[in-house]
Amino acid sequence: MLGPVILAASRSDRMRRLVSAAPVTKQVVDRFIPGETVDEIVPIVEDLTAKGLDLTMDVVGEDITTPAQAEAARDAYLALIDRLKGLELGTRAEMSVKLSMFGQALPGGHELALANVRPVVEAAAAIGTTVTLDAEDHTTLDSMFAIHEELRKDFPQTGCVIQAYLFRTEADARRLAANGSRVRIVKGAYKEPAEVAYQDKAEIDKAYVRIMRILMEGSGYPMIGSHDPRLISIAQELAHRAGRKLDEYEFQMLYGIRGDEHLRLAAEGHRMRVYTAYGTDWYGYFMRRLAEKPANLRFFVRSMLTRG
Repeated sequence: MLGPVILAASRSDRMRRLVSAAPVTKQVVDRFIPGETVDEIVPIVEDLTAKGLDLTMDVVGEDITTPAQAEAARDAYLALIDRLKGLELGTRAEMSVKLSMFGQALPGGHELALANVRPVVEAAAAIGTTVTLDAEDHTTLDSMFAIHEELRKDFPQTGCVIQAYLFRTEADARRLAANGSRVRIVKGAYKEPAEVAYQDKAEIDKAYVRIMRILMEGSGYPMIGSHDPRLISIAQELAHRAGRKLDEYEFQMLYGIRGDEHLRLAAEGHRMRVYTAYGTDWYGYFMRRLAEKPANLRFFVRSMLTRG
C-alpha cells in the first residue's frame, strides 16, 4: 500500500526539496546512481571495464509530457554515445532505454518513440555497440515489441526485456528465442493486476526458470537479469545442459547491488554486465524504484542506516 504514497511523493516538489536536502540522501543515491553528467559517468565506465565488467547504461528520466522532452532524452543518449566512441569499448558498453522517455505515452506515441529511438540505435551501431529496450508496465509492451521488431530489420543486435511475472511472457520468450534476439529476463517490478501477472513470489520464480529454459534452448542470446543466487546457479546449469559456452549468454545486475558477485562471475569467465543509471533526474528514478516493489524500499532503508 506504500506504492501509491511513494508515487505521489515522486511528483511532489515539496517532497523533492525535503528528500534532496537530507544529508544522508546523496550518500544513498550515489551508491545506486553514480553520476549526474556524462563527465561524471565516464570514470565509472573506465573503472568497471578495467575490472573485467561490462555495462548497460541508462540515462534516468521520468514523466515525459512534451515532444521536446522526448527529443531531449534522445539527445542525452546521443551525447553519451559520442563520449563512449573515444573509449572504443564496443559492446562492452551498451545502452538501455525506456520508450516512455522517447514519448511513447504522448499522442502518436508509438511513432514518436520509434522516430526518437532510431537515431540512438543507429549511433550505437556506428560505434560498434547496441541498445536494449527496457520493459515497462504491461500496457506498453505490444508497442515496445513492435518497435523492437522494426528496429531489428536494420539492427538485428537490438535487444529487449521480458518480465517473468507476466502470464504472456512464456509465449513472448518462445517467439523471441526462435528469432535469435538478445533478450534480458527480469522478474518484473511494476505493480501489475492479478489478471495479467503472478502475484506470489514462488510462482514468479517458477516462471522465471521456465522462461530461462526456453531462452537457453533457443537460438537467441539470453541475458539473465537477477541478483538471486539460486536463479543464477540454475541459469548456469541450464546453459550447461543446452551446450552454451560462457560467451553465449550473460548475467546482468544493478550498479550498487552485490558488487562482489559481479566480480566473482566475471573472474569465472562469465560475461557480467552492470546496469548503470545516471542523470540529473535521479529523484524521480529513485522514488519510482521504491514504489515499484516493497523490497526495494526495505533495501534502500537498510542501506541508508548502514551508510549513516
